[in-house]
Amino acid sequence: MSESPQLPMWMRRNGFGPAPELSAAERVSRVATPFGADAWMVTRHADIREVLGDAERFPIAMRGLAQLPGAPELTEEQLAVLRAGNLLQMNPPDHTRVRRALAAEFTVRRMRRLEPRVARIVGEHLDAMEAAGPPADLVSAFALPVPSLVICELLGVPYEDREDFQRRTGRMLDMRTPPDEAVRLQLESRAYMAELVARQQADPGEELIGTLVREHGDDLSTDELIGIGGLLLLAGHETTSNMLALGTLALLRHPGQLALLREEPGLVEAAVEELLRFLSIVHSGTFKVTGAEVEIAGQRIGPGELVVCALPAGNHDPELVDDPGRLDLSRGEPGHLAFGHGVHHCLGAPLARMELRIALPALLERFPALREAEPAPVFRGQHIVYGLTSLHVAW
Repeated sequence: MSESPQLPMWMRRNGFGPAPELSAAERVSRVATPFGADAWMVTRHADIREVLGDAERFPIAMRGLAQLPGAPELTEEQLAVLRAGNLLQMNPPDHTRVRRALAAEFTVRRMRRLEPRVARIVGEHLDAMEAAGPPADLVSAFALPVPSLVICELLGVPYEDREDFQRRTGRMLDMRTPPDEAVRLQLESRAYMAELVARQQADPGEELIGTLVREHGDDLSTDELIGIGGLLLLAGHETTSNMLALGTLALLRHPGQLALLREEPGLVEAAVEELLRFLSIVHSGTFKVTGAEVEIAGQRIGPGELVVCALPAGNHDPELVDDPGRLDLSRGEPGHLAFGHGVHHCLGAPLARMELRIALPALLERFPALREAEPAPVFRGQHIVYGLTSLHVAW
């Protein structure tokens, strides 16, 4: 399914991969953005790595919901509060300081300690699906609740609040949401997280926010703690849930690859990496701005220009893998850009990988005859995080 042409070029999709016009785009070209200013779009793997890997030449451009035309006017002080603690809106050295405080919580070793709990959460939701019987909407029954519960437990967020924060997040990430509503929801989300941070400051628990209060309370401001919590809550359920649903659909529609994974369960880590590359649910890294005159792939770009990286195009670059439009679970890890690159490489990558590595095989083992059911799956083409609104399955 091709997306409507009014979508920004880097968000245009054709089913699982980039739309033909995005795949055919020049290595570097001018494109329109929702912010009312054009940007330089970078589409090739090596060039994207160059941009994302150089925070001095390509620092983060402070472009968010509050900068969209039609958004309410906020003062610089209000904008600074909205950005505080949001690693996606921070440049070094502040980014380095905040990320260092978080890094210890997302190590591979720490994630391994979480594996038994994640496996139990996965099993409980599969039990509920099986008990309810087919058909089921895999998104609402499994793909969304599993990572939501994991990130809630990790952060110390009450799981009973999930409907509210999922509703806010879903609307905020939808390109069709009016900017004034998107900013209002962003402020509501911060107010919600502010209450949780205040409770943890009064009585720090063992979860991540409480740990940050105890161990880094002198280094991180209250506004930064709120921003950290909000970003991790949003990213922790939106990205992995869409990977689970879209990854399942990709396997169902590539039965040879699905059979391979069933026959060789040891392929699961390679399979996760290939699905991350193939699906590329995050359309772009954060907007960058040129700190001085730069050159990318022979194109000279002046200072102060916006730059956006088309991650699906970079992950489907023939110079990265042969026949990039083919799903091949045996490829292993080809150095994809699904988690970005450089100093802003996704902090939660070990958690996402672990959840996918546990949840996908468990789902396929529990339901050997898993298949698509009516109605047809609904793609979330207008969302900042690509995925599915629903995926009906039977077994």
